[in-house]
Amino acid sequence: MKYGATDAVDAAASRGRGGGVTVIVLGVLAVVLAAAVGVVGLRYRPAHDENERRAAATQAARQTGVNLASIDYRSVQQGIDRVVGGMTGDIKNQWSTQAKIIADTATKTKATSQVQQVRAGVVSLDEDSAEVIVAISATTTSPQVPQGTPRNWRFAMGLTRVDGRWLVSKMGIVP
Repeated sequence: MKYGATDAVDAAASRGRGGGVTVIVLGVLAVVLAAAVGVVGLRYRPAHDENERRAAATQAARQTGVNLASIDYRSVQQGIDRVVGGMTGDIKNQWSTQAKIIADTATKTKATSQVQQVRAGVVSLDEDSAEVIVAISATTTSPQVPQGTPRNWRFAMGLTRVDGRWLVSKMGIVP
């Protein structure tokens, strides 16, 4: 009389080598499945990286556009600092140079601007540069125009990735 685990061992031995073939087939299937998952993962990763770069560049351009369109005479220097903080290179130098004129004009006219809508789209993108178009709708008020004047801007922004951060390196108005 046989007891416990030996019954299962004896039953497997009486079936012959079928159990060994099953193990080999399952092993081959596991290797093929692992290879397929690896190939899909390698293809997915670059697309995922590109989507992350696209989203980060778009957000940086949107934020710079909002900062440009929402300078308020009551906190003009903070507004200018936010704009310049999102820039690099020549455009940053130009804005820094023009800061006094911008501050004086905003203070003199007591202008405020409130952004209503922002849209942005990537025109081109690579590892460390992007071109983004940003469209902004805002309302500008002043003591002379208390009900506000609608304003619409479209900016073409060239962005450069500096130390992992997307910064505006070129900018122009799109007619």
